[in-house]
Amino acid sequence: MEVKIQNKSGNELPFYATPGAAGMDLKASLEEAFTLAPLQRKLVPTGLFIELPAGYEAQVRPRSGLALKHGITVLNSPGTIDSDYRGEIGVILVNLSDTAFEIRPGERIAQLVIAKHEQVQWTLSEQLQESERGAGGFGSTGK
Repeated sequence: MEVKIQNKSGNELPFYATPGAAGMDLKASLEEAFTLAPLQRKLVPTGLFIELPAGYEAQVRPRSGLALKHGITVLNSPGTIDSDYRGEIGVILVNLSDTAFEIRPGERIAQLVIAKHEQVQWTLSEQLQESERGAGGFGSTGK
């Protein structure tokens, strides 16, 4: 699938690192580094603008290494980029650790996954079909 992209950053375009990869790394488009204090959040620009076809979304997800090693994650994970959005892709990072973390220009800060989606049309109903699970939720199916 081809997707139009504008790159106003000094970074290379996102790419799949392996043939089986679902996500591509997004990099910070910054003039200079900044420090993300514990529990601080910040919108980090990527310098990327995309034109997705209808029926697709882009999901911004955390990088597992940043989350595990440094407690840095994407606050609204996954962030959704709709097919009709034409603004810059931004990543809301949050530092959930007790240590400040420096974000440098060109740093890999998140992953981008392109996914197909459907839109639903609601049908009002007085009754829903029974299921094995029923109304059980929040741990009702076991540990």
